[in-house]
Amino acid sequence: MEEQEKTNGTARTEYLQGIVLNLPESPGIYQYLNTEGVIIYVGKAKNLKRRVYSYFSKEHQSAKTRILVTKIADIRYIVVKTEEDALLLENNLIKEYKPRYNVLLKDDKSYPSICVSNEYFPRIYKTRKIIRDGSTYYGPYSHVPSMMAVLELINKLYPLRTCRLPLTPENICKGKFKVCLEYHIKNCKGPCIGLMPHEEYMKNIAEAKEILKGNTQAISAMLLKEMQDLAAAMKFEEAQKIKEKYLLIENYRSKSEVVSSVIHNIDVFSIETEESSAYINYLHITNGCINQAFTFEYKVRMNESKEELLQLGIAEMRERYKSQSKEIIVPFEMGMEMNGVVFTVPQRGEKKHLLELSLMNVKQYKLDRLKQAEKLNPEQRSVRLMKEIQQQLHLDRMPNHIECFDNSNIQGSDAVAACVVFKKAKPSKKDYRKYIIKTVTGPDDYASMQEVVRRRYTRILDEQGELPDVILTDGGKGQMEVVREVIEDELKLNIPIVGLAKNNRHKTSEVLYGFPPQTIGIKQGTPLFHLLERIQEEVHRFAITFHRDKRSKSQIASALDQIKGIGEKRKTALLKKFKSVARIRQASLEELTEVIGEAAARSVKENLQGNK
Repeated sequence: MEEQEKTNGTARTEYLQGIVLNLPESPGIYQYLNTEGVIIYVGKAKNLKRRVYSYFSKEHQSAKTRILVTKIADIRYIVVKTEEDALLLENNLIKEYKPRYNVLLKDDKSYPSICVSNEYFPRIYKTRKIIRDGSTYYGPYSHVPSMMAVLELINKLYPLRTCRLPLTPENICKGKFKVCLEYHIKNCKGPCIGLMPHEEYMKNIAEAKEILKGNTQAISAMLLKEMQDLAAAMKFEEAQKIKEKYLLIENYRSKSEVVSSVIHNIDVFSIETEESSAYINYLHITNGCINQAFTFEYKVRMNESKEELLQLGIAEMRERYKSQSKEIIVPFEMGMEMNGVVFTVPQRGEKKHLLELSLMNVKQYKLDRLKQAEKLNPEQRSVRLMKEIQQQLHLDRMPNHIECFDNSNIQGSDAVAACVVFKKAKPSKKDYRKYIIKTVTGPDDYASMQEVVRRRYTRILDEQGELPDVILTDGGKGQMEVVREVIEDELKLNIPIVGLAKNNRHKTSEVLYGFPPQTIGIKQGTPLFHLLERIQEEVHRFAITFHRDKRSKSQIASALDQIKGIGEKRKTALLKKFKSVARIRQASLEELTEVIGEAAARSVKENLQGNK
């Protein structure tokens, strides 16, 4: 059986080698097929032979690529004239065959479009269904409020019908219809009964189409001229109506204008990636206004580079929106060519502003998707935060188990310490520990910290318990060093130590790591910073609460322990009844007698009144 598999493997290798060595050194696309003849991967190349040969000539770091190579049973290819043709063909084939190992567009949401229907008296309305019946579609719109704003503008500018009646010339001539409420409230001029000429209606439709294309400047200029001509001809009422339309469109333009109207017919693309997804934003600019805006997600399959993913996104969006833009603004050099198209990486000015706007949109979309995923799977947020800590500190593994220490004392009295434990970025309260400082006299935070850390991890080692992945100290460089001395020098453990330093307002201000400690640039206000801040606040709360309890008990003990005739049993009975020394002091002789007897009650009353 093994020999048969080896024979088959050798035959497959020789067969594929024969194809690869005979591939042309020209642009094209290649398809990998498995033993069932199913296309499992489609790729493009400037040089087909060099690109395909690279799959079989070296050991790949990516496990996915290594698996893909073992699945290839046959290779097909298509030669094209240019790299641009290869990109477009690759995009079409991926959409058609949806190969298992290719980047796939994650189109799990149907965005609405605006339809101009193919009718004698066309309607303009929003829809999520694209029907190939000759109607014209604008969109899809990923930002629905923008779509509603342009629809509202068109409805205010033009008295177009909203009914679904079959308004053919024959039906209108036969008098099949009656005007509706929209006619009476002057939202429609009644084309259904022949009150609005077809030519006038279609003129309105043509102007509305220009607005949907983003050509608001041209419509505004036309309305201004028409208004001025009417005013010059003393037709002031008609001029006033045109003025109202002009002001409406100028108001809309002022809200949608993003740069100078000189910037016209330009595409803008930006990209953000994470482990398994790429998010790409597309903006189309017409006369200085954003005419199209769309953000979408690719599911990454083969560790494609940002450049490769953005190339796919550009091909996808330009085909979807039928873009003929001669300039494409991108965040980095693309290393690709498209016929008659210039790629720009702006450094300043209005084009830079457009790129920043696109980047802002793609980052927001990425954040929204992460939030949605975290709502469905709360564990995902914890994993993301732990991965961020791992990346920031360059740790060998994810910090699933984090422990943090803090001391608490007032001028050295009742010195205590606390340890809180976070597992998977959440508090594990059953693992919290309290410590009474035993070997340190006076207010020495460093020595107290060393005692607690030594006791904590010596016991864990003795009991073969679970050591943390990271130790946090509620303090700066000094605290980190004393903890390091115990962990590394004494106990010979290799546990990363992180310091959380506070500012003069006692707020967490910076994160320290390494020896000598360096400030880690974790931005304040981020979820990761909030997690570290929360751990610090939790250990401080836990330590302070323990200290207060101990101090309170010691104060109670010192007040009652000095009274002759009051032993542990009577002291417990009094505290159980009255809860505190203050209430015992306020109690009457009769009330005290009921609990501990008359002689002991008199002794308590005399001693506590004398110690006020």
